[in-house]
Amino acid sequence: MNPPCARCKKTVYPMEKLNCLDKVWHKACFTCEQCNLKLTMKTYKGYNKLPYCNTHYPTTRFTAVADTPENKRLAQQTRNQSELTYRKDKVEALSHFTPVSDSVAGRQATQASKLASQIGYQTAPHEQEHPAGYNQPPPGGYTQPPQPVMHQMPPQQMPPPQMPVPTHQAPPPAGSRRSGGPRWVAIYDYTAADEDEISFNEGDEIVEVTVIDEGWMEGRVKKTGQYGMLPSNYVEKV
Repeated sequence: MNPPCARCKKTVYPMEKLNCLDKVWHKACFTCEQCNLKLTMKTYKGYNKLPYCNTHYPTTRFTAVADTPENKRLAQQTRNQSELTYRKDKVEALSHFTPVSDSVAGRQATQASKLASQIGYQTAPHEQEHPAGYNQPPPGGYTQPPQPVMHQMPPQQMPPPQMPVPTHQAPPPAGSRRSGGPRWVAIYDYTAADEDEISFNEGDEIVEVTVIDEGWMEGRVKKTGQYGMLPSNYVEKV
């Protein structure tokens, strides 16, 4: 049984059937909800399962809030509460530290510790004091003999590599070439109703198929080379 159209509630036959937005439409009834502009599968925009054009597509709008005296009072009260909380947290954090008086003696002690650390860092390794168990090697001890100098032999000259000779293979016969992917065959004749659709006859092979929804798909007629939209109930998969 043929389903009714979502716009005019009349019966929809396969020749004029259009499946979109989970509903069935006549091609002539598939128009914008606001301006009744005729739409296609490439120009419509769906909102709440209703078709719209680009101009009348519903958009989200923000609500402006009036700056009333009551809103100002609430904002000021919020700022005061946040400032009081900040001061309370600051006093509580500072209570865990011990205050130190910044006197002249304290500054001198800090400067002396900095100088001592710099002197220790800049001292050379041979000037550092060694522990009691450290044995320094005698001055006339064993010295490593010099290593012999190895003379590198010049590399041998290798002949230049020979380029491989390309071998030409005969192309396969035309009868063995087959296009990959699924193949579809038309079971009825169809005449295009819009510019973006294609016409075909019964028995024509359809390739490069892309399924849009359960009612429409895109493909190319292998016989004519035309590419466009076609109803899926007019073809079957081989």
